[in-house]
Amino acid sequence: MKEQRSGPRFRFDHVRSARMMGIDGTWQRECTVADVSDGGAKLTVGDSIEGLALREFFLVLSSMGMAYRRCKLAWVNGDQIGVTFVRRKPGKP
Repeated sequence: MKEQRSGPRFRFDHVRSARMMGIDGTWQRECTVADVSDGGAKLTVGDSIEGLALREFFLVLSSMGMAYRRCKLAWVNGDQIGVTFVRRKPGKP
């Protein structure tokens, strides 16, 4: 697969667990973060994502739900997916 990231990516030495969650909270999936860059990440998903509304979702990075990023699906390759982080528009709280 051709590299499409504009910036460098960071790979973790240890597995970084996270959770994907639908914007409306109707679904969740456990995942691990394989690598991350300023604009997105590569995730490995344990359960099937077939039929889920993946246009936009949250990537929850902490067990308490206090650290998260809003994401858009970029690509799917087996159990791995690429996500793009959604940025807030300037001037919005």
